[in-house]
Amino acid sequence: MPYENIEALPQDVQSKLPEGAQNIFMAAVNSATSDGMSEEAAHEVAWNSVAVNYEEGEDGKWHFSENKDAHRNPLGTMPQA
Repeated sequence: MPYENIEALPQDVQSKLPEGAQNIFMAAVNSATSDGMSEEAAHEVAWNSVAVNYEEGEDGKWHFSENKDAHRNPLGTMPQA
């Protein structure tokens, strides 16, 4: 079931994720279901997508993590030796 907006996301998703992460979650679910995945599998893909840039805090809510992938070069070039 595709979501038309973040207000249509499940309540637990809305309560745990900040708005930016909700948008990632929604886009991932919509893309995965349009590719034929089950809703359960699409939700798993969405949580994995959120986890790329967000981490779950001790409070159970997800927070943006600036240093999550700091070791990766966004340009895809090899680091200088």
